[in-house]
Amino acid sequence: MSIVKLPKMERQRVEELLKQQVICRIAFRGEEYPYMAPFQYAYINGNLYFHFTRYGKKMKLIEEDNRVAVEIESYQPDLHQYCFVVFRGELEIVTDSAERTNVIRQMSEVGAKKLSTNFLAAHGLKTTDSWASLSPEKPLVIVKLKEIIETIALGSP
Repeated sequence: MSIVKLPKMERQRVEELLKQQVICRIAFRGEEYPYMAPFQYAYINGNLYFHFTRYGKKMKLIEEDNRVAVEIESYQPDLHQYCFVVFRGELEIVTDSAERTNVIRQMSEVGAKKLSTNFLAAHGLKTTDSWASLSPEKPLVIVKLKEIIETIALGSP
């Protein structure tokens, strides 16, 4: 029996995927097992950004080991078309105020267009709030994927 592998995605297709999607999964190095959670992301100038709440397991995990795997996918319900990209790299807290403001504004604008206000709970906000409540004036932690050591991008033939 011959081995059949999914074809690698061209960089242009990866770019399209990153621009079309808004939700990813991040896998952290856990204490005993990996810890994985969904996150809204912003793709700006070739960089991936995420909002973390100041509470919860993820902040403790990135303080201990900031290496992660980030997965973004797209698929049709019957899987006649599907693709995914996985980046392995390190997370870094964004300290530049202009960069942070830009990321938060994009997340708020995209969230208002593409996501339910129910997802605001993932940002630590009330679901009765509007996406405008995700604002730079709030003490939001923005992190950036840097030091990408590996990219795996595969899709349907």
